[in-house]
Amino acid sequence: MKAKAEQKANDIAAELLELYAKREIQQGNSIPLPTEYSDFAASFGYEPTVDQQNSFDEIIKDLALIRPMDRLVCGDVGFGKTEVAMRAAFIAAMNGYQVAILAPTTLLTEQLYQNLVNRFAGFPVSIGEISRFKTRKEINQTLTLLADGKLDIVVGTHRLIQDDVKFAKLGLVIIDE
Repeated sequence: MKAKAEQKANDIAAELLELYAKREIQQGNSIPLPTEYSDFAASFGYEPTVDQQNSFDEIIKDLALIRPMDRLVCGDVGFGKTEVAMRAAFIAAMNGYQVAILAPTTLLTEQLYQNLVNRFAGFPVSIGEISRFKTRKEINQTLTLLADGKLDIVVGTHRLIQDDVKFAKLGLVIIDE
């Protein structure tokens, strides 16, 4: 039994190493820091913590690389993970890429949508929401805007990964768990 478990762990480790080796050579798009970023960062209502600032800096570096970003941001409730996600979304959107933000529940989707609308007020970024709180007509309008490239950021649950959801230029996916 122990040998079987050890072999399974080795198989999983080998699979992960192969996956990450492929990711390292895969080409992506470099997403540079837009000139408006300093204004967006300055509009944050708080002084960032050292850990937040480190996360901001690391994500800025990751986005500028020509390989896909794969980053996990961990922290307790109320420690600023949403602001980290919003800054990454801002950078992508201001460079002409669309952003999908997946939330685990419909209520969190609504909360994130409202936070995004408030945080991005005054910046030329369009934000949409797909959830069960929206009518079929509203969802169809959002889907059309996404497909036509007229919506910069969309927030929703797993509904965002359905076959009928088409993006014109998806550049960043954020999963809020």
